[in-house]
Amino acid sequence: VQLQAYGGGLVQTGGSLRLSCAASGRTFSNYAMSWFRQAPGKERESVAAISRSGRSTYYADSVKGRFTIARDNAKNTVYLQMNSLKPEDTAVHYCAAKSSLLYESSWSSGGLYIYWGQGTQVTVSS
Repeated sequence: VQLQAYGGGLVQTGGSLRLSCAASGRTFSNYAMSWFRQAPGKERESVAAISRSGRSTYYADSVKGRFTIARDNAKNTVYLQMNSLKPEDTAVHYCAAKSSLLYESSWSSGGLYIYWGQGTQVTVSS
């Protein structure tokens, strides 16, 4: 499956952005989806994940209560609504897909995701 992430940009602290990730090539609803991010000089970290049906979602502690992941299987798109943004959210954000089931114990393991988008830059100014 091909993934195209977009929607990043420059925003002030406390602002909002909505990232989108459009999928093509295979049946989107067969894949659990996640967002990861990587800041300069830092390791990649998990942000949020959503099951194939959309009924289960998981979040990193650093974004709980501020970010919301959602998907529209009819539009082959997964979203990340980011509110109350902080400078530490500055990073390249990537969407990723995995065909296996999504579990709370393993959703954040990047190695389980087989398809990755190209990333979209999110910059939060202080």
